[in-house]
Amino acid sequence: MNAVSEASWVRERYNRRAVTYDLETAPLELLIAPWRRWVWEHVCGPRVLEIGVGTGQNFSYYRSEWEITAVDLSERMLERARGKAQRLGLKVRMLLMDAQRLAFPDAFFDTVVATWVFCSVPDPIRGLREAYRVLRPGGRLILLEHVRAPDPLGRWMDFLDPLVVRWSGAHINRRTVENVRQAGFEIEALHTSVLGIVKRIVARRPEARL
Repeated sequence: MNAVSEASWVRERYNRRAVTYDLETAPLELLIAPWRRWVWEHVCGPRVLEIGVGTGQNFSYYRSEWEITAVDLSERMLERARGKAQRLGLKVRMLLMDAQRLAFPDAFFDTVVATWVFCSVPDPIRGLREAYRVLRPGGRLILLEHVRAPDPLGRWMDFLDPLVVRWSGAHINRRTVENVRQAGFEIEALHTSVLGIVKRIVARRPEARL
């Protein structure tokens, strides 16, 4: 399966889950909320891009002084996010878009944010390189991701990954820290939780060298 067809397959999975997604994830939100808050406390504006906005679970952390663009691969997830933004009175530009092909100019954003997203991007390094491209030199990439744990747990995650991704569209054994570095970013802060499975990452696109 190539990246385009896999993206269509992932879109279908999230379109199917859109109506129940908030209900499915509600039990985890009490645990996740402090991590989400940490992510958004590290955002520098004014131009901010959220990749994989989903149903808008990060909306309560948006600040009015930011110019926020939010994208998602799933039409139905985006519909729910638009409804939620309207109810909250948020001003946010929301677009249907693949993280692997961002339709923005080079060096356009000050910060790119994603929470629980690069587990689902078919080619995560390609998606991260797109984030790199649209960030200004010195701009920040801030991620909250679940990743492959160290062995021996990691081996179990490798074994279970085909089953999990078939059901949910999300991989559980991505090596996201390594992928961020491979995409060209410099990691500034890295926090690990839950047996090495959860990573909070602040990375920077290096300043242009003369």
